[in-house]
Amino acid sequence: MIPFVKGHGLGNDYIVIDAEDLPAPLTPRQVQRICDRNWGVGSDGILLLVPAWTGADFGLRIFNPDGSEAEKSGNGLRIFAKYLHDHGRASCPAFTVDTKGGRVVCQCHVAGGRVGEVTVEMGRCTFVAPEIPMTGPAREVVREPLQVGGRTLSVTVVSVGNPHCVVFADRLDEAETRRLGPLIENHPAFPNRTNVQFARVASRSEVDILIWERGAGYTLASGSSSSAVACAAVKTGLCDHGLVTVRMPGGTLSVDVRPDWSILLQGPVAEVYAGTFSRDFMDALRRAG
Repeated sequence: MIPFVKGHGLGNDYIVIDAEDLPAPLTPRQVQRICDRNWGVGSDGILLLVPAWTGADFGLRIFNPDGSEAEKSGNGLRIFAKYLHDHGRASCPAFTVDTKGGRVVCQCHVAGGRVGEVTVEMGRCTFVAPEIPMTGPAREVVREPLQVGGRTLSVTVVSVGNPHCVVFADRLDEAETRRLGPLIENHPAFPNRTNVQFARVASRSEVDILIWERGAGYTLASGSSSSAVACAAVKTGLCDHGLVTVRMPGGTLSVDVRPDWSILLQGPVAEVYAGTFSRDFMDALRRAG
């Protein structure tokens, strides 16, 4: 039997598994089966607890529901931090986590013995094409034209440990996000694909966004997307450095964009349930191979 915990950050849900409980490393097809909302547990991804590899307190690998691996996830990190604290893995409310998008610091906010909010030091953003990565010469990709679906979009592209393509618009349209999102995600300009956000600036400190997440599709909320949009809004002069409130269909996150482009993300997190994979499901995973 494999134990797991399912949690969510503003409706963006992940399954937490300890790699030590797995009989063998997860394959992409097994990840797809576990995340499937009809044939598996159902989630926007898997958070796998692994040994740290650069001296952090914990290590984290993040898998998308299509079986691919993500470098970083703001919501995933908050869910992971709550799991570590509430299930006795972490001895104090602040600790470091290794991700493929860099080491981060998590600060759990504890009330009544449990974590309700988590603050994550997301590292520094970059707009430089090779660091995102994006094709073309080394330059900052700010308000750059991109041909997509017969249209020319003005995009600002940023990495916060994983790639994001931000499109500022006068209004937000879910149908357009669902139509253009996969085209931008898989655009040849992005060798590792990209997350996509459509954003409408409401004030110098408030932004509304819709999200198409790489490897997951249309998503109610995303911490790394919120961080990327806040940085892009500041970079383009639409918002000011400091606290930016990012509103999504799933809820609201607070992003502090500092003058050195380092990012502090804070928001709520909740556990949904804990369980174990049944023998039937374990057999299905073995067959999925």
